[in-house]
Amino acid sequence: MVSLKRRVARKVIFQYAGKDATQTYNEVHTISLLPRTLTTSKLVGKLDPSTIDAAQPPTQRPTAQESDQSKPPLTSVISPHDFEAIARGTLSKKAWAFYSSAATDLIADKANKSFYDRVWFRPRILLDVRDISINSSYPIEEVVSAATVGYPFFFQLYVNKHRPSSESLLKRVWDLGIRTLFLTVDAPVPGKREADERVRIDGTLSTPMSGTTAINDKAGSSLARTMGTYIDPSLSWKDLVWIRNFWKGKVVVKGIQAAEDAKKAADEGVDGIVLRTVSNHGGRNLDTSPPVLLTLLELRRHFPEVFGQVEVYVDGGIRRGTDILKALCLGATAVSIGRTFLYALSYGESGVEHLIDMLRDELETAMRLVGITDLSQAHPGLVNTGDIDHLVPSTLGRLYAGDGPPKAKI
Repeated sequence: MVSLKRRVARKVIFQYAGKDATQTYNEVHTISLLPRTLTTSKLVGKLDPSTIDAAQPPTQRPTAQESDQSKPPLTSVISPHDFEAIARGTLSKKAWAFYSSAATDLIADKANKSFYDRVWFRPRILLDVRDISINSSYPIEEVVSAATVGYPFFFQLYVNKHRPSSESLLKRVWDLGIRTLFLTVDAPVPGKREADERVRIDGTLSTPMSGTTAINDKAGSSLARTMGTYIDPSLSWKDLVWIRNFWKGKVVVKGIQAAEDAKKAADEGVDGIVLRTVSNHGGRNLDTSPPVLLTLLELRRHFPEVFGQVEVYVDGGIRRGTDILKALCLGATAVSIGRTFLYALSYGESGVEHLIDMLRDELETAMRLVGITDLSQAHPGLVNTGDIDHLVPSTLGRLYAGDGPPKAKI
């Protein structure tokens, strides 16, 4: 039986036979992967550019120059939402589907964002607020080397079914000087992201950090579904012992969706937790999972002591500086923003910097208008959560009477 990798390789070779595949390769890979993954025996020879048929472009994708010309100037981008609208029109169909897709009916995705709109500020007045202070498709080695010396990094780990592979990866991460590990626990299996599955990919895509490859099949070409095949679905609380024995740095458990699990993680001695609506950025795995703000309020109601035990991060649905301030007022140590930065990358580094400037300006403005000059002054009294408080469970464990669904008797 021909192996999957061999069949994939054959398909790619035939698809690009006689054509220049450089552009397709460079869209998802770095050139440094070639000597890292292939031996010199695989080098057939050097390509003579004059032999390439310029009349037949290898792909139908717009060139980088054409894509840049279709985008408005960066100076005209005045809102984080603008980046999303521009990305929709300039990214490839597959890239847009992967970045923007969420699970099934998008209920959790929409709620995760809309709940921030249902929390109201309670501004204070006559306060001096003049001066504010605000406290991979690529190998990890290449990412770290691109930053300035001493730049703070953390590494997000999806535990491999083959544990030695995860241990080897963590050794590479430690040797690079990274000392904080974010252990992802809320994606034991990939969810159903229909928009991602409907758009087929050209050939194959692979991720060097996981060693997995996405290909077209009868179920479509969901990058999330295919790339997640290496993740260990048997990961459990007892594996924190394995992590602690192998990793001597700080550990943050990422993917908490219930107050009970937040409490258990704190009692297990982790250094931080990340509350989020199931992996990645807004309900992308399990639709109708709880909006992250609801989990944050649930934790405040039932286990407020956790905020003093561990750092609490919030991930999901944040699109504005006001969203950031609301999360911090409710006890979050910090927030994570994913999708909006992906959209900003359509402008490269300058786009990311522009987005950071916008979010900083929005956050500073919101701080002044609610009457604080430092993020340490944020507190729950500055927000009104009455519109969603009634959605927080009053009791935990079994929320309804009975031991579960009725059992069949016939």
